Amino acid sequence: MTGLMFPTDLDAWHRWQRSRHRLRQLRTLVRRESPPAVGWLGSRPGVSPELLAVIDATTPTQLASVIRPALAVQDHIPTAVLAPEPVAVEGWSWHRCTEAPAGLRLVVSIGHHLPLSRLADHWADRAGATKVVVQHGLVTPHAPPVPAGAEFLAFTAADGEFVSASRDDLSVAVIGSQLLWQASRSRSSRSPSGDTDDPPVFLGQLHGSELPRSVKVRTVEEIWRATGATYRPHPAETDRLSRWQHRRWQRRGLLLDQERGPLLELDRPVISIFSTGILEAAARGLPAWAHCSEPPRWLEEFWQRYGISRWGDGPTPAPTSPPVEPAAAVAAHITKLIGVTDDH
Repeated sequence: MTGLMFPTDLDAWHRWQRSRHRLRQLRTLVRRESPPAVGWLGSRPGVSPELLAVIDATTPTQLASVIRPALAVQDHIPTAVLAPEPVAVEGWSWHRCTEAPAGLRLVVSIGHHLPLSRLADHWADRAGATKVVVQHGLVTPHAPPVPAGAEFLAFTAADGEFVSASRDDLSVAVIGSQLLWQASRSRSSRSPSGDTDDPPVFLGQLHGSELPRSVKVRTVEEIWRATGATYRPHPAETDRLSRWQHRRWQRRGLLLDQERGPLLELDRPVISIFSTGILEAAARGLPAWAHCSEPPRWLEEFWQRYGISRWGDGPTPAPTSPPVEPAAAVAAHITKLIGVTDDH
């Protein structure tokens, strides 16, 4: 596969997502309509924002990809953040918000597939504002499409080509990954050679729609039987079926990582199917691999695109760091697009 499954049709992507989760589909049918998105808008007091940074979750990836660059330009560009909850920013005030700020010139987000980012995308359309989409994770063919006419800031040239395949309305710039940049500067004391007696940690992805749950379960159990791995549930593995699977594994003797501290503090080999954590661990110098029971072709192409090693081969090499810190590169790109002058 040479690009996204749904390169432009966000509604088709949502239908596909619902079809992969029967309970989610049922909830959609019984609700007549979803309530309007309501977020928290934050800024320095008295600011009339021209730049709006929007996140739908206060996850490390979204904070690193979107919020950090936005805060880097706030001394030059009137900036606000739309978030599901207030974010700790010194000197900022927050209030509940359903209406677009006046005077918007640029909206930066991770896309328009989640409630707040979709709301901000509508605001951008009404205001004629520029849209900047920052890649925040590794891209599979099942990723949502990028908004029409957006500037897409990609990890790599290959990612930019993959997301923009069959489209001529996107502008692409390569800036790298802030999360991987930070990981590369938090090197582990372990050897990346893979020569260790410590059992690996399997980074869970039961919540994802890309693969059948049965495939993911078999994959975990194969690694557990072969290595004695510990399972680290993804933070989104909170649905009833995932919790049932966790309990079933525990009854059979599979250890779960109950602490779930920051991934940057992990100091053991890592295995997963296609988690960004594979490259994050490799960037820190930890042995890291991918594994899947009977991987589909798209997954093998995904591993190849990111240089991810399969379990049984040598560990995944550390990804190449860009010459400029990605957050600084995003900030510079935003500044250029919005046309900041010395007397702004």
